[in-house]
Order: sequence, then structure tokens, then C-alpha cells
Amino acid sequence: MARRIAVIDDEELIRWSLQKQLSDKGFEVETFSSGEEAIDFFKKGERVELIITDFKMPGKNGLQTVEEIKKIYPNILAIMITAFGTVETAVTAMKQRSITDYILKPVNFDELLLSVEKAFEISELRRKYQKLIDEKTVPFEFDNIICKSSKMKSILDMVKVVSRSDATTITLIGESGTGKDLLARAIHYNSQRRENPFMDINCAALPDNLLESELFGHEKGAFTDAKTMKKGLFELADKGTIFLDEIGDMKQELQAKLLSVLEKKFFRRIGGVKDISVDVRIIAATNRNLRELIETKEFREDLYYRLNVINIEIPPLRERKEDIMPLVEYFVEDFNRAFKKNIKKIAPEVKEAFLNHSWPGNVREMKNVVERCIILAQGDEITMNELPPELNPSTKKVQKSDFKITLPPEGIDIEEVEKELILQAIKMTDGNQTAAAELLKISRDAFRRRLVKYNLI
Repeated sequence: MARRIAVIDDEELIRWSLQKQLSDKGFEVETFSSGEEAIDFFKKGERVELIITDFKMPGKNGLQTVEEIKKIYPNILAIMITAFGTVETAVTAMKQRSITDYILKPVNFDELLLSVEKAFEISELRRKYQKLIDEKTVPFEFDNIICKSSKMKSILDMVKVVSRSDATTITLIGESGTGKDLLARAIHYNSQRRENPFMDINCAALPDNLLESELFGHEKGAFTDAKTMKKGLFELADKGTIFLDEIGDMKQELQAKLLSVLEKKFFRRIGGVKDISVDVRIIAATNRNLRELIETKEFREDLYYRLNVINIEIPPLRERKEDIMPLVEYFVEDFNRAFKKNIKKIAPEVKEAFLNHSWPGNVREMKNVVERCIILAQGDEITMNELPPELNPSTKKVQKSDFKITLPPEGIDIEEVEKELILQAIKMTDGNQTAAAELLKISRDAFRRRLVKYNLI
């Protein structure tokens, strides 16, 4: 399809000349004798990619015309034809991004053509950039978040309000796999900060010293391996959002530094002497009870109140059964595309199994189950054969009365037995610690202590 250009000039000969030469190069050209005529054209919903306009015209000049058209189409590109005496005006307009380029009179067509090609290259780059942005942000638009239950609809309404607000600290609370990461990104990508970075980090995944360096950066030589200066996430996320997942696992020393940044809005890199000011929104998430952690002196009370300005609790999947089948259907469609399958149906007994399951791993567990079903399905329907044992009623469950361990005559290392059970629980739940702890009928904290004890973390 021919690229479309609008030529605006009060001199008929110039309009005719530019139209002919540009048309010969394959462009579709619309011509206008005044700024007012061009503005009326755009008000009717007509679109072009590029405007070429004279600066000095009766009525609205070229710059005023472009600024009026930009109120209708903000991203339209413009080249201004100007005399030497108005170059300064054209340069100022370029700095203000009102125009893309300017050409001096008398017009050299080869020079103008170069400027036109450059403008269309800019337009193409913008399109590609916008496509990348859309691919990144569209999944987090509120209309694309699946929720049918009244509980989740209420939470989503609150999230919409929060995303548009100036709130700089938000806490998301919920079991592992409930969608805290999804809501954190939705808050960011539907806020005024969406053009700026979203940086996320899991506070439980890194040792304390490394976590501090990741968050605040370090100066060259600050410690043995600090060969170069490194910016931390707070610095990189300036004007954007930092998502601190598993905030309840952050050690108290680092909590104190985080509190200081939240209150003062500046920090120093490790080994640094210069204060660095930042404007970031903090979204913290946890699946632990922070009030209990305060009681056991594992979490600072002052940091809790500073983070707890906006508190959003996400219910587990078992408490919002209306969301189960819509989510299953979404994942079926998603994995159909990913694996080039054509699953059209879900057997009624499979639907019943999905609805009756407690989903200890929540949406993350569901996603893994559906992925398994899509991979294993032979036809166009998911049947009971594809379900894992924990969802398949036909698979005999071990009753407490059936569960017996025979102690061998030579004895047994009970710690090895415990370690093996922990490893099996991790495997059965795809690494979901909360779900694994539930299988072993112990608390998540007790489960984590055993992971540390047996060097499994």
C-alpha cells in the first residue's frame, strides 16, 4: 500500500510540483492550499503518515497547522519548508518535537526526498516499538485479566483505582501462585509509570549481601568482587516500579535500609558517599503473615506500617471456584497455540475434577496441570487419562490406616527418610513450597527450615 503524504502550501505551483515528484516515487499525495483546509480534512477522520508544510501561509502558519493536527493525531510526523529567516523557529519546533525536520527554500527535491525517507523510517521504528510495547503490556490490561468471581472482581476494581493513583507503596498478600506477579504488572502497566521500567526481584532467592547489591548497586571496589560500578534496581527503576516478591523473607538489616529509602526517597550505593534520589513505586508481595513475623521479631513493625498503605489480599483459587473453568479454558487455548494442538473439549468428569480439587498451588498449579493435559492428549478432548494422580479419583489414594512403614532390623536414618519425603513433595508440586508443605502436613516455615537443614535451598 502506498505511503500517504499531505502537502500544505498556498502556492499552487509548489503543490503541483511536490505532488508530481512524490507521486512518481510511489507516494500517495493529498494537497491543501491552507492550514485550515488541511485541518478540516483531518477532522473528518482522514489519516496520513507525514505532513510537508510551508511555514509562511495566509491564516494559520505551518507550525500552527501542525500543532492543531497533532491534537487529532499526536504521533503524525511533519517536515517544514522554511526561508532562512525562520530557521530558528523551525529548530525550536524540532526541539519541541512538533516537526521531524525542516527544508530551506528553494526546495531541493533530492534533499526533501531524503528527509521524507528518514521520516518514514522513524514512523516504521515507532510502529515496531509500539508493537513490542503492546506485546509486553496487553496481557496486563484489565480487560484481559480473567475473573468471574465477585471476590476477584472487587479486587480488580480496587487495583484499577490504585494503578491510577499516586500511591507509592502497595502490598499484595496471597498464597503462592494466586497471581500477585500478574496484579503487580497490571498496576504498573495501567499507571502513569507504564513507559518507565518495571523491575522485579525475589527477596527469598538471593543471599542478603547479594540482594542488597541488586537493590542498591555498588561502587567499584566496594567489596572483593566489585570490579566495576553497578547500578541497583532502585536506580534503574527511577520513575517506574519495583516489585519486591517474598518481602517477608528479607532480613532485618536490609529491611532497615529499605525503610530509609521509602521515607527519604534517596539512598547510597554500597561503598558510595553520594546520595541518589529516586522516584519509584514499591509493590511488595508475600505469602506469609507479616503480623506473625513482627511478633517473632523477623519483620520490622515500622516497615510493615510503611508498606501497608494499600493492602490487597488475593484469595486462593479454592475460595473462588467461579474462576476455575474460565482459567482452564484460557490455558487450554494458550497451550493449543504453543504446542500446535487442537483441543476443543474437556470431558465432563474432568471439569468436575477441576472444580473439586483444592488447588494448593493455585493458578500456577492449574497452569502446569493444563499444560500436562495438552501435551498428553491424543485426540481433541482432555480426558481423565491425562490428569495427574492428585486430580484423578480413579487413582487409589493412600489412607492413613493403609500407610505403614516397616523398620528394617538394621535400623534406618530418620533424617534420610525425612529428606527423601521433602524431595518427593518438591517434585510432586513442581517446586511449590506452600503446596509441598501442605502435602507433608507442616507449615511453610517448618518446611523451609528443613530445606535449609538438608541444604536443599
